[in-house]
Amino acid sequence: MLHNIILVIHVVIAVSLVGLVLIQQGKGADAGAAFGGGASGTVFGAQGASSFLTRSTGILAALFFITSLTLTYLATQRAQPESIVDQVQVQQVDKAKKEQAAPLKSDKADVPVSDVPVSE
Repeated sequence: MLHNIILVIHVVIAVSLVGLVLIQQGKGADAGAAFGGGASGTVFGAQGASSFLTRSTGILAALFFITSLTLTYLATQRAQPESIVDQVQVQQVDKAKKEQAAPLKSDKADVPVSDVPVSE
């Protein structure tokens, strides 16, 4: 459940980050305004939107990295099976591994055992 919530937040942050990057003007956009371009008036004031958009982009980028690391951690901790069918299959595999690892026991001994030490 937590994994899905963080995944939705991650996708929203990613889409917002892409949108903010596309809204920002390039470095050469101010040169056109210096030569009489009509695009020098901004909604965000005389300084322009660069500081607001840059700060917002930085915050969203940090949140994107945090959610990426959180999703990675949750994915590594999510090793246990989720359904009953998966649990039964895991139990059968574990049982098969234990049977293969256990030594075979037989009723008859192949080698005779004596208490007499061997001397050469």
